[in-house]
Amino acid sequence: MFRDRTDAGRQLADLLDDHDVTADVVLGIPRGGLPVARPVADALGVPLDVVVASKISAPNNPELAVGAVASDGSVWRNEELLDRLGVTDEYFERERESEAEAASEKLERYRGTDEPPDLTGKRVLVVDDGLATGATTVAALRQVRAAGAEAVLLGVPVGSPDSVERLRAEADEVLAVETPPHFGSVGQFYDSFEQVSDDEAMGYLED
Repeated sequence: MFRDRTDAGRQLADLLDDHDVTADVVLGIPRGGLPVARPVADALGVPLDVVVASKISAPNNPELAVGAVASDGSVWRNEELLDRLGVTDEYFERERESEAEAASEKLERYRGTDEPPDLTGKRVLVVDDGLATGATTVAALRQVRAAGAEAVLLGVPVGSPDSVERLRAEADEVLAVETPPHFGSVGQFYDSFEQVSDDEAMGYLED
């Protein structure tokens, strides 16, 4: 479906153009969201910046997200999964604090300050390379909303139909190039989906 993240960004930019979407700033979610966000920001002619969030993993299962937290502390809890797994509030709060600190440190690494960009009164487009569970994306959108954005938009090349629909409750508009009914993982829709390093991701901010 996409050759790589840059190709995905160009296809997303075309979709946004078709829908006459405008924004004052594009925020990529590091790391994989930045190669996608760069061509989108260029096409819109607006600055590219970052919004950072970190998932909160289930006990003994680092791949399973029971929530997520952004660098400012904005949090999302998967209440259904927390109840099903019997995760305690003490565990969640401990992990939330740890992951919020990690997100803040990553924000400082990318921006040179732990202060997020000023989004007051702006139309903000958040971009990632895809939506699987959407956990970190929810936390990122909530941070943007809490920062006083006038409008919160989300653009992704591909996402699971369930996640895309759920994110509509968090954003004013959600646009996805593709929402395949048989969704396994984001990477299955890319010919090349190699991990993006921090240095490479930060390079897209400098373009």
